[in-house]
Amino acid sequence: MADDGTGAHGPDWTDPNCPVARAVDLVGDRWSLLIIRDAMDGARSFTDFQQRTGIARNILTERLRKLTSRGLLAQVDAPSGRRRLYALTEAGKDLFPVIVTLRQWGERHAFEAGETHSVLVDDDGARVPDLLPVAADGSPLTSDMTSVRRSP
Repeated sequence: MADDGTGAHGPDWTDPNCPVARAVDLVGDRWSLLIIRDAMDGARSFTDFQQRTGIARNILTERLRKLTSRGLLAQVDAPSGRRRLYALTEAGKDLFPVIVTLRQWGERHAFEAGETHSVLVDDDGARVPDLLPVAADGSPLTSDMTSVRRSP
């Protein structure tokens, strides 16, 4: 089994003081975010995830183990009691804006003009509006308008 960088005290952080680096260390591989995406869309069983992603069984097993050990998914008993299912934890659910933002970026930049793709809609069928960061006064923010304050 491949080492996931998790030692006795947690993962070996790429950049221990950077929240972006820590987040990428936890969920930044290709399959983990797709598993989280599918969990948000109702996937619960190993078979659900495997069929939706097409991921190899051994890789899926490892990613589900990592996401569970890192607190993004939890194993729960199926109503039948015959098997275990996966459910998003609060930390996993907190990734929703990240998934939406990645989706919206992909809609703008990963498809040719006119190329068909799925669209995220709300319960009424309306397209989810673009997520954009805003300042305390509600005005739009860009990367040119922010800076990172490093801890001393």
